[in-house]
Amino acid sequence: MVKKSLEPGLISAFRLLLVARLLIQVTAMLSPTGAAGDFRGCRILAFGEVFLALGYLSWPVLAQHLGRMYLPLALVIVSLGPLVENSLCLRVGQPFAPFEQWEWTVILLVPLLIGAWQYGTLGVVVFALGVGMTRLALQILLLSLSRQEILRLLPELGLRTLTFLFIGYLVGRLANAQRAQRDALAQANARLIHYSTTVEKLALSQERNRLARELHDTLAHSLSEIAVQLEALKTIWRKDPARAQDIMDQTLLTTRKGLQEARRAIQALRAAPLDDLGLVLAIRELAEAASRRAELRLHFHAPDSIHNLPPEVEQCIYRIAQEAISNVVEHSQARHLRVELEQKDGRFALLVADDGCGFDPAHPPEDGHFGLRGMRERAEMIGAALTVQSAPGQGTQVSLAWRQDDWRADLQ
Repeated sequence: MVKKSLEPGLISAFRLLLVARLLIQVTAMLSPTGAAGDFRGCRILAFGEVFLALGYLSWPVLAQHLGRMYLPLALVIVSLGPLVENSLCLRVGQPFAPFEQWEWTVILLVPLLIGAWQYGTLGVVVFALGVGMTRLALQILLLSLSRQEILRLLPELGLRTLTFLFIGYLVGRLANAQRAQRDALAQANARLIHYSTTVEKLALSQERNRLARELHDTLAHSLSEIAVQLEALKTIWRKDPARAQDIMDQTLLTTRKGLQEARRAIQALRAAPLDDLGLVLAIRELAEAASRRAELRLHFHAPDSIHNLPPEVEQCIYRIAQEAISNVVEHSQARHLRVELEQKDGRFALLVADDGCGFDPAHPPEDGHFGLRGMRERAEMIGAALTVQSAPGQGTQVSLAWRQDDWRADLQ
């Protein structure tokens, strides 16, 4: 069955094989057995046929106009030439050395290999039978063979045909195996692209949810508080000017705080701290900014740098640390914040702890706070273990453990 498209690099390989064949022709012509005039004339015909094939294969316009027939016509040209050359040499009575009797068979391996690689078993069968029948027809027409001579020629043609079939079958199997591997690789690449797209969409969705929660917990609360204060100010503006002034001052303070929180959220959205600072400094900056904002005493312990973490793992660790630290600031009412990072023997650990009000992990708040689900989802994405330990009045401790061996196993 003819394929819609040529195998990659097939035409280039075809031209290279023809150049090699041309070198064989030159070597044979310069050999002592090629000195006879008639034989030299046959070689000149062979040169013409090779140059014709090379010109044909080097003209891209033909490929565009001929379409599917482009390669079959090239195979016919390079297959018919040696057969005609051999028959003409026999007609003029040119003697052959033993190697030269099989030389045309070796030369025909070029179109055989190309046809087997492109068309598989069907192409091999068509080529082998076509060459055998064409040679027999040329021998009969040009040499006027008798019945007995034809019968003596059949075993030789049969042996050559079987040789073509065997060699072509091997090449076809190799081509099919290579084609199957290429298709499997293309499918794997398609699945990988789909997987990466899905992960990217999931990460984007989670990041949007995180930003939505953060804006709800900061800017939305500030605006709600401002609205309540303005309603109160409207009610007592004329009755109690002193109280109204206090409310006005509190409203301004709330407005400035909300603006500060909005700017911080926008900066977190725009910045790429991991790319600029690395994991350790990025988390340290998070912790220091949070401790300043909430007037916490920070205890930060980490190595100078973290090495050999995949980028997607670093990103998830950073977002988990960001969520955990944000929870300390917004909900814990703590006085101390402890952040620790550790890497040893292919293992990484993150700890975020506070001495705040705590909560019951079995019954977390249902108002969207804490982001526990988002942190657990991020941990699952990288095959890490996330543990949340807390109790009312006893603070909260969030710990993450990641192992490189588990990550590799998940990828496999």
